[in-house]
Amino acid sequence: MTTRTPIALDRARIAELTAREATRLDERTQASARMYERARETLSAGVASSYQMRDPWPIYLERGEGAYVWDVDGNRMVDFHNGFGSMVQGHAHPAISAAVTNRLELGTHFAAPTEDAIVVAEELKKRWDLPRWRYVNSGSEATMDAIRIARAKTGRETIVKIFGSYHGHHDYVMVSIGVPYDKIGDRENLASLPYGAGIPQSVADMTVAVPFNDAPAMERRIERLVAEGRAPACVIMEAAMMNLGIVLPEPGYLEAVREITRKHGIVLIFDEVKTGLCIAAGGATERFGVKPDMVTLAKALGAGLPMGAIGGSEDVFSVVEDGSVFQVGTYNGNPLGVAAARANLFEVMTPAAYAHLDTLNEHLVSGCQAVVDKYNLPGYAVGVASKGCVTFSPTKVVDYETFKEHQDGELADLAWLYNLNRGVFMTPGREEEWTLSIQHTIADCDQFIAAFEELAHDLTS
Repeated sequence: MTTRTPIALDRARIAELTAREATRLDERTQASARMYERARETLSAGVASSYQMRDPWPIYLERGEGAYVWDVDGNRMVDFHNGFGSMVQGHAHPAISAAVTNRLELGTHFAAPTEDAIVVAEELKKRWDLPRWRYVNSGSEATMDAIRIARAKTGRETIVKIFGSYHGHHDYVMVSIGVPYDKIGDRENLASLPYGAGIPQSVADMTVAVPFNDAPAMERRIERLVAEGRAPACVIMEAAMMNLGIVLPEPGYLEAVREITRKHGIVLIFDEVKTGLCIAAGGATERFGVKPDMVTLAKALGAGLPMGAIGGSEDVFSVVEDGSVFQVGTYNGNPLGVAAARANLFEVMTPAAYAHLDTLNEHLVSGCQAVVDKYNLPGYAVGVASKGCVTFSPTKVVDYETFKEHQDGELADLAWLYNLNRGVFMTPGREEEWTLSIQHTIADCDQFIAAFEELAHDLTS
């Protein structure tokens, strides 16, 4: 970020524009409104997942092709949502469609291994330099099983995670995610808070949160846990936080975490559900050059099909090999999923694909930063490969605490409305980012930049 003094935004103007844009969006999505009324009769809250909810109604989609989606009202939008980052290949990619169609004719499920499962594991081994792999069906399953394997390997129970990070919806990681600023707690002793109802406090207490980008604080907390007889089984973390917009690791941070975990005999798990295949061929592990003991993959791996994977060292996976840990699942390695993943790895996410993503993201980040600078907005653009965002904060966000203290939620909500009303489909949360696909073009990025500049102009005129 450059040092400058951003303008003070008129909160009344933000409220005025928000009301105007919300009305426009409601007018453009009346078929979604009708579908919502129908959905409420059967689907709880009218959606299949709580993360799909939106007031007054969700935007229901009908189809996708390439870099575009169409909602049930017929509105065509450039897709920067991409299924929460799952569709880095773009929609209906011919290679993926052909692989799944061919597999359909040969049978869709056996609960027995197929050759594609072996080929995919061989390629993942090359990309991550980790020798042992197993499959699951989602990111939540991947992190759940990885933690179980780490506990079995170490004989310990405590988990360390990054405060504010999201690792799926099982109880042990639905801890210390979204809380108000004044509930975060002492930085040296951050609170272990259940994320939503139905999670026992006794379970949450087994997960200890530490701040991102602060290796000394992590080590001090681990040393206290060791002294208490609660040495951690694992540290599970994203190498770059992907649910606060984008928060990149500071220089030397990941290397320090690697040394701390090795020193204390702790299994280091990189949760690459959001970064795996999305920011490099070997994900964050390749991009940042630090090798963990285990990685978890999902989202982009299955190219639109529900599929995940866990990779790890020979040592860590010894408890799976000897039968100590039952890593199981009827649909693990489902033929459709591994067929799609095989085509994805060998035909779609190629070196040329990553070069294209880097070019697109550099264009998008520089274009958005130019708007920020032109209108002197409180914020900055940041990105890596297919991931990026404009963070509406006057200071650099380095962890959850600085995010909650400085991020402008009202402005983020307004930006979402501007995007939707100008043909740019985005994730609905304040904390989410844009995700590019290899089927996006510079022109698609320019449409995003144009919508952002219109917002900046209207805010400051």
